[in-house]
Amino acid sequence: MKSLSDLLSAITVEEIIGSEDKEITSLECDSRKIRLGSLFVAIRGVNVDGHKFIPLVTLAGAAAIVCEEFPERLESTVTYIKVTDTSVALGFLASQWWGNPSRKLKLVGVTGTNGKTTTATLIYEMARLFGHKAGLLSTVCNYIDNEPVPATQTTPDPLTLNELLHRMVVAGCTHAAMEVSSHAAHQHRISGLHFTGAVFSNLTRDHLDYHKTVDAYLNAKKSFFDNLPKEAFALTNLDDKVGEVMLQNTLAKKYTYSLRSNADFVGRIIESRLDGTLMSFNGKEVEVLFTGKFNAYNLTAVYGASILLGWNVEDVLVNMSRLVPVAGRFQTFRSANGITAIVDYAHTPDAVVNVLNAIRDVVGNKGLIYTVVGAGGNRDKGKRPIMAREAALRSDRLILTSDNPRDEDPAEILHDMEAGLDDEARQTTLSIVDRREAIRTASMMAKPGDVILIAGKGHEDYQEIKGVKHHFDDREVVREILSALK
Repeated sequence: MKSLSDLLSAITVEEIIGSEDKEITSLECDSRKIRLGSLFVAIRGVNVDGHKFIPLVTLAGAAAIVCEEFPERLESTVTYIKVTDTSVALGFLASQWWGNPSRKLKLVGVTGTNGKTTTATLIYEMARLFGHKAGLLSTVCNYIDNEPVPATQTTPDPLTLNELLHRMVVAGCTHAAMEVSSHAAHQHRISGLHFTGAVFSNLTRDHLDYHKTVDAYLNAKKSFFDNLPKEAFALTNLDDKVGEVMLQNTLAKKYTYSLRSNADFVGRIIESRLDGTLMSFNGKEVEVLFTGKFNAYNLTAVYGASILLGWNVEDVLVNMSRLVPVAGRFQTFRSANGITAIVDYAHTPDAVVNVLNAIRDVVGNKGLIYTVVGAGGNRDKGKRPIMAREAALRSDRLILTSDNPRDEDPAEILHDMEAGLDDEARQTTLSIVDRREAIRTASMMAKPGDVILIAGKGHEDYQEIKGVKHHFDDREVVREILSALK
């Protein structure tokens, strides 16, 4: 339990009706979870306005309600607190409820279109290699030191987020890394958190079904940097066209990383293979277990963040060589007869380009590249033809297939993708709705020395069809199919 007055000390209040001298039994933003003595925060969500449920939570026994406008009917037993933005207030209240756990951790947030999961995960792994207990909040899985906690969102809601951070503190963690999605920044899920540092990877087209414009998408990510404290570090990709834009209004200490230019942290690719790369970081060579320019950017960001977290340079370089790829990110499988399959989460045009370029850089003209890719339903339709066109340009054979169709007809999604193909590309493209059959077909067509890219789902172990998640794991399917090849 917490006193209402203590909780309210964390937020800016416009007006209060009722007593602050109350004990609060729980903090909730879901009206269904209200019990006697709860503090309810009425959030204006994307689909539902929590203000509509104020009469219900009053009947359920709420002791206090935080809202942006007072209801017409006021109950004498309830305290009403008016604020400018309840979404912002919820973050600060959640932090206060859980004892401000982010201030007890060295918390690094990673934002950008591509590379968030890999970069955040590797910062977490780096902390553990240095002997620290650490936490991770990511798309693939959350971790409280070495305890996995299933992830349902890239960035959880403020209540879940602060509870997880609190559990990390209780478990003895000193460091934490987390992905910060554009949705989370825009919806203020990270308000109230204290970040030690922030990393920006890149910005390409994604989530326009939600943000509507690229500028709105950029501004959502930039708001994360804008709100950093002055003692934090802000590390950005100098090679991205908006990399420096991210630093324009931040109070944090500004740093850059690059593969092409002079920057605070410079990475260079010296030699590439499908199973690793010889790189240099600020002029010192290291063999890493990652492939591709996109991973070189991720690793350079990790190198920079590690130095800014205060770890010894030579020890950081040694640990860079010990880091391993994240599940479903450029994960490589080989058949007995020499066919290589790569499973990757690439689900944006730019990510597909990055992965295919990385494969071509290694394969050259010594083998063919087969790409199996789809696009998710109920998401930005504008990127579908772009995805297909970019994949066709960089593949010798392209197979379009289902991803997570959700509530859409998968055949219609493929039709949208096919619109991006010219007559020449159509000659080397197949459309196979069944994803397993698409992977099997690519495997049957490939010959020793060829590479199959299976893009879009990566670590996911399901396909979502008409609201139901069916078990489906690209990695399991490709292992099964490749093991049967002679």
